[in-house]
Amino acid sequence: MKSVLAKTAVLAAAVALLTVGCTDGSNVSQSEDQRDPSVARLWNEVLLEAIRNDFARPTVHARNLFHISAAMYDAWAVFDVTAGTFLLDKQVGGYSCPLDYVAYNRDFVAAQEEAISFAAYRLITHRFAAAPGSVTIQSNADALMQTLGYDITDVSANPRAGSAAAMGNYIASCYIGFGMQDGANEANGYGNVAYQPVNPPIEPELPGNPDIVDLDRWQQISLTLFIDQAGNPVSTLPEFLSPEWGQVEPFALSSNDLVVYQRGGFDYYVYYDPGMPPLSAGPLADNYKWGFALVSAWSSHLDPTDGVMVDISPASLGNIAALPTDIADYPNFYDFFNGGDASTGYTTNPVTGAPYAPQLVPRGDYTRVLAEFWADGPDSETPPGHWFVILNSVQDHPLFERRMEGSGQELGPLEWDVKAYFALGGAMHDSAIAAWGIKGWYDYLRPLSAVRAMAGRGQSSDPNQPAYSVDGLPLVAGYIELVEQGDPLAGANDENVGKIKLYAWRGPDYIANPQTDQAGVGWILAENWWPYQRPTFVTPPFAGYVSGHSTFSRAAAETLTALTGDPFFPGGMSGFEILANDFLEFEEGPSVDMTLQWATYRDASDQTSLSRVWGGIHPPADDIPGRIIGEQIGLDAFALARRYFSGN
Repeated sequence: MKSVLAKTAVLAAAVALLTVGCTDGSNVSQSEDQRDPSVARLWNEVLLEAIRNDFARPTVHARNLFHISAAMYDAWAVFDVTAGTFLLDKQVGGYSCPLDYVAYNRDFVAAQEEAISFAAYRLITHRFAAAPGSVTIQSNADALMQTLGYDITDVSANPRAGSAAAMGNYIASCYIGFGMQDGANEANGYGNVAYQPVNPPIEPELPGNPDIVDLDRWQQISLTLFIDQAGNPVSTLPEFLSPEWGQVEPFALSSNDLVVYQRGGFDYYVYYDPGMPPLSAGPLADNYKWGFALVSAWSSHLDPTDGVMVDISPASLGNIAALPTDIADYPNFYDFFNGGDASTGYTTNPVTGAPYAPQLVPRGDYTRVLAEFWADGPDSETPPGHWFVILNSVQDHPLFERRMEGSGQELGPLEWDVKAYFALGGAMHDSAIAAWGIKGWYDYLRPLSAVRAMAGRGQSSDPNQPAYSVDGLPLVAGYIELVEQGDPLAGANDENVGKIKLYAWRGPDYIANPQTDQAGVGWILAENWWPYQRPTFVTPPFAGYVSGHSTFSRAAAETLTALTGDPFFPGGMSGFEILANDFLEFEEGPSVDMTLQWATYRDASDQTSLSRVWGGIHPPADDIPGRIIGEQIGLDAFALARRYFSGN
């Protein structure tokens, strides 16, 4: 896959941007904030590349993105006459970072750049020391320091010395100390303290899910070979990632929105508690079955040869009036049979005044591209990192102006970047804390577990038909049916008669070479159903409810809207170009060129959420609460960041 900045050339790009994107440093008045791209941007690119070279851990990297962004912000704010610092000279979560400030008799912008660089360098070096790509990460960080002309052997950390390098080193030391007691359990490799799964693992390489005990609780996934979404082999059975993350020190989350639950003697912190998801039994059992049946039905939309064409432009997609607030309204929001949501599209581009041009593509190409594009970012920078890539691309647009909230004087590149990264980082960090706090407490199963487990019990639609079970899958003609005698799936001795079959993506057994093969869509035994993912990954190793993608993305969309003062991307539209047969990694495709397009930040966020349903990762019950929670998180994070900007 190809990202905005090719991941193999991040430092080369950084050097080129320093020398081509602006005048040489000797010709720039360093008393003014002119360097473009800024030093903060260059370190953000190094950080994103570090994430790509680490294990795919969205919680950990949301925290890294925030802490390193906040450290850069503090290194800038300490030299600014108005802005207030976050951790420097403050006490946060019981951790104190005192500052006996000594005035600097030097250029403030140059001091800011130097302090930012040492703070980011030390913190990246510390946080990624054990990453599988640590050698590459360290080399990238060293190279940028050398390009900027800073001495990495300068480890002085006494701000009283009047050195910007010492200030940066001191700020980094504060964030390192803060991170050792913020609830993330960094000292023990972010390991779990109390959580234990109640179900034995599912083995998707074998049929069905016969060993599941509780149809409402999460299962580990046992694979012959597990490779995370960043491409790193994992030799052990993957544990639930960060089920206790609700206890991590947040940015803007409020104790007024916190509920503390206890299980096994451990306190689970839940912010913005959405309440219990639909369970397999009880008053919402039909909603439970409908949601997982929809995931199965949407799996049938992954066939580019079925003749279904869709308009993927803002003329048809986006501009959702409102999200449903009651689960009873979900069937009116999601199109069970055709896919998609309650988008109405836009009549015209508000910037150009012209209509958006339609873009018709095969639905099966669009859905597969969505599932892969939004899964972990184009280059596995994880979902929170992906939104930093989007932010950077927005800032690179020729029509973009660095005006906070879209008004006032245009800011310099450095001031804009440190403020934007700080606000977005806070939103991503709080999203991880809120979403994973909910995941850890409610411990909800994924579609892989639910679809196979229900199918193993039978059908729940008609007690007068074979294989009836109240816990079974609902029958849906053309999508979920019973295998009958004479069916091609019946088996040589009719051993499969009475089992459930699905019209769905056929799975990895039909792909020998992902570069040339497509699994296609057809009737399969439900016991063999797979999400549209790599067979060495299948499903993220943590509970589904609520969707992290939905939470991260809506929070980011609200933050970018507030930062820019405009819900629309610069120019009224943004996009990502996809080349035919040069993008998909799970199988061959897409069959045509296309451009993913979004008019607003919310539209991009909503597309992210749908991608996880088409990818077989989330039912609607995981999605909508994540969007609603993410919206509030984004608004709150920006509001608090703005108070720091004003020194209030």
